Amino acid sequence: MGSGRSAERAIAAAEAHGAHNYHPLPVVVASAEGAWMTDVEGRRYLDLLAGYSALNFGHRNHRLIEAAKAQLDRVTLTSRAFYHDRFGAFCAELAELCGMEMVLPMNTGAEAVETAVKTARKWGYRSKGVPDGRARIIAAENNFHGRTTTLISLSTDPEARAQHGPFTPGFPIVPYGDLAAMEAALDAAPEETVAVLLEPIQGEAGVVVPPPGYLAGVRELTRERNVLFIADEVQSGLGRTGTTFACEHEGVVPDVYVLGKALGGGVMPVSAVVSSREVLGVQRPGEHGSTFGGNPLACAVALEVIAMVRTGEFQRRSATLGELLHRELGPLIGNGVRQVRGRGLWAGVDIEPSHGTGRQISERLMDRGVLVKDTHDATIRIAPPLVIGEEDLMWALDQLRAVLAE
Repeated sequence: MGSGRSAERAIAAAEAHGAHNYHPLPVVVASAEGAWMTDVEGRRYLDLLAGYSALNFGHRNHRLIEAAKAQLDRVTLTSRAFYHDRFGAFCAELAELCGMEMVLPMNTGAEAVETAVKTARKWGYRSKGVPDGRARIIAAENNFHGRTTTLISLSTDPEARAQHGPFTPGFPIVPYGDLAAMEAALDAAPEETVAVLLEPIQGEAGVVVPPPGYLAGVRELTRERNVLFIADEVQSGLGRTGTTFACEHEGVVPDVYVLGKALGGGVMPVSAVVSSREVLGVQRPGEHGSTFGGNPLACAVALEVIAMVRTGEFQRRSATLGELLHRELGPLIGNGVRQVRGRGLWAGVDIEPSHGTGRQISERLMDRGVLVKDTHDATIRIAPPLVIGEEDLMWALDQLRAVLAE
């Protein structure tokens, strides 16, 4: 355990030498296990962010750590210049989990979305007959698909876009949850539209759940018009909402899944595009790639993640504890909270301005040993590791009630 200056020194070094692309809470984590983190002073915090869902299975999950250790003793990287003995199994197991045929692995969620965009365009040119350079991909307002130049081109977040242009064309934007607007956008240029790219639940926007029937309606519209439905399940997938994929809540199977975050179990950055042979088969050697995508260490960890997801344990925990979470959050509306949204063990909580900003509420919770993160000024997100215990979750909600009562 260090002195109070240990955290100050660590934060000062980060501020002096780290570019300011994030605005972290002033806590310096030194170790973690399960749903708990410990800072450099020895103080424990309950993690209600779970690395933006990358830590669905908890910090240092023993199965994932053991899988990583075993692989570290064998081989960690070959590049895609060669095959390795974990790659085929990873692709086969993930494809089967998704009910698909092929997998194209990458590292980060943004890379995977970029890969899906490139693949959809190529599919449009090679399979649909779209004139070269004319492919359109429809996206939704307030989305978050990543922060690369292409992906902020389809963002409506002024902060993400400011002074980062010029932007990539070809991305008409429609209101999220508005099926009529989606149909109009599809019909505006049906022969040039290759895909619709959506988050089944918008995470960064504040855990926004679309109206009932929306995803099923989009699925039908795209199917009728020979347009791909790409589901960005980077945050919502792999158990977060009480099902393996958030699309399942409406019985929807997209043409393309984009996965990341929890696929690497908080141990490795692992992402993937999963689809049919017809779609991913348009990619040919040399047209796309990643040195680290699908590396042996990543595949070893992801294979264990897939095995864990297949048990259904984490989906059941998310569904059961999610009911508790939303049942307890509901009475806070009108008592410091304006609105609560979410599904499973995932919630967006809009704070009444009279009680503070989302940042201020996050800081007050931090002082009580609970870590959340704000978004869009007035909202806090609650997304604990799916291994959290019921008593710990209830304790965290008690801290939220206490903060709102201050």
